[in-house]
Amino acid sequence: MTLKRLATSFLIAALALAGLTHWRASAREAAAETAFPPTGQFVAVDGKRLHFEIAGQGPDLVLIHGASGSLRDLTFSLRDRLTDRFRVIAIDRPGLGHSDPLEDTSLAAQARHIKAGLAQLGVTEPVVLGQSYGGSVALAWALEGGPKALVLVGSPALPWPGKLDPWYRLTDTLPGRHLAIPLASAFVPQSYVASVTASIFAPDPVPAGYEDHIGAPLTLRRETLRVNTSQINALRAELVTMEPRYPSLTLPVELIHGTADTIVPLDIHSAPLSQLLPKATITIIPGAGHMPHHTHPDLVIAAILRAALR
Repeated sequence: MTLKRLATSFLIAALALAGLTHWRASAREAAAETAFPPTGQFVAVDGKRLHFEIAGQGPDLVLIHGASGSLRDLTFSLRDRLTDRFRVIAIDRPGLGHSDPLEDTSLAAQARHIKAGLAQLGVTEPVVLGQSYGGSVALAWALEGGPKALVLVGSPALPWPGKLDPWYRLTDTLPGRHLAIPLASAFVPQSYVASVTASIFAPDPVPAGYEDHIGAPLTLRRETLRVNTSQINALRAELVTMEPRYPSLTLPVELIHGTADTIVPLDIHSAPLSQLLPKATITIIPGAGHMPHHTHPDLVIAAILRAALR
């Protein structure tokens, strides 16, 4: 009888926690979408919406954001410094921001989806800037043809030694996907989000106003967390298959990387990649972290201009 009562109490507590988690996560998701609604337009590809912002005039420049983010990262300050020289199209990658998720979350599938969506806007041979994971998507796009030049900012390009951090390893399991992700969506505090943001920028400071602009609550939605973790967990294996094809890329590629980037280390990614690409130029920024498009924007803009001219 005691064991039966204990099991019953445990079941009631589990159901209560599940109910509370669902209610709280749903409320936070609704609040996030109210606070950070779509800021641009949509184009549909195979029934899936791709959210983008377009501004400026000139040659086409596509901006692709990294993991755990949205186009808001690239419209915080960088985009508006380019619209006098380019038609700038910032996109929400599939499953993040306000773009619909795809069943296939691979780099190649994302690249094809973005390419098809932007083709409807007359964008066919753009310069493509990818930051962090967005640079991996840009590389996948280039391997299938389309961009006339790439600008890769702190981007993963080659398989790395070791394992991902515990959060990603957890969310690569069935319990992680169905338990950890809803709990994180429901209960992660803003103080933790701020500390993660600071670690991404470190050793550089987070720019004033960035946290208010970026819309981090959008990233904490359950579906967005599932898509994001799925993409990151698959990344290394995808880069293994892409690496042998890099020498075939003959388009100009500008690599920008900080020496203090501990998230995507220079010596594992951009430095060796610069030796594999026939037309690569690398800009190494001493002491810079993972976000040089915010902390050293002049160097990034100079690379974009070189890519466009090359």
